[in-house]
Amino acid sequence: MSILLTGATGFIGSSVLRHLIDEGHAVTALVRDATKAAQVTASGATALIGDARDIDLVADASEASDGVIHLASSKDVDHDFITAVFRGLEGSDKPFIHTGGIWSYGNNPDITESSPVDPPALTSWRGTNETRVRAALGIRTVIVSPGIVYGYGKGVPNDIVGAPVTDTDPPALRLIGDGTQHWATVHVDDVAALYVLAFENEVAGTTYIAAIGQNPTVLELTEAAAAAAGIAGGVAAESADASRERLGAGYADALLLDQKASGTRARIDLGWVPNRPSLIEELTRGSYAPQRATLG
Repeated sequence: MSILLTGATGFIGSSVLRHLIDEGHAVTALVRDATKAAQVTASGATALIGDARDIDLVADASEASDGVIHLASSKDVDHDFITAVFRGLEGSDKPFIHTGGIWSYGNNPDITESSPVDPPALTSWRGTNETRVRAALGIRTVIVSPGIVYGYGKGVPNDIVGAPVTDTDPPALRLIGDGTQHWATVHVDDVAALYVLAFENEVAGTTYIAAIGQNPTVLELTEAAAAAAGIAGGVAAESADASRERLGAGYADALLLDQKASGTRARIDLGWVPNRPSLIEELTRGSYAPQRATLG
């Protein structure tokens, strides 16, 4: 199948692109410049250079495709991009896979697709766009909402391993807040597999939480990172206000959310089987561990 893909050079998108190519799909990757075009071409995709807010360009590319996967979701892009995809796909019953996010559900110890939304300020813009996607006519829409995505030494976990070390004796690795908050996690290759399954299967009008059911606390994650780095003092809590000052208020408030999720619906509906190492394993002896970083 021919797929229009955005975000193909990003952390999640590069993994989705690889999975799509491995499954035999033809991918047209919408990118912003020649450098990114060279990246996706080297990965086996056809590059389309342009702006995701160019309604005519996106509408024509959508119409020419067998469906769209939108990973370059952002506040500035989504309204125009969704409008363009609707123009190109309306009445075709082709798939449009849109990207949401776990933070939209706020503090919640058991997040499911039917949970109420309570987003932090950082992601409050998502709701209106997702409502539009769900209400689309003549398009097979699916929203994938990833948890905290990790893998290959990239993403949010770097705010754990790269946290400042205290000047105490012995030194300790700073927590984000007091560390009692849970994070709903998912490996980037597992979430990529879910996007492909959502595209390939005849599901419509639903949301899938991309979370593997492993919901460690930030304390557990930071302790693993500190042990891997040989930081003798372990970890040290900081106030929520201190985390906001260090990381920026909006981002810190998202990282301070206490969230757990299992991703059960995707397993049942799509046969999704996440099987990559856990984030704790990645921090301890995987892609975030100091020895791996040293080896390149």
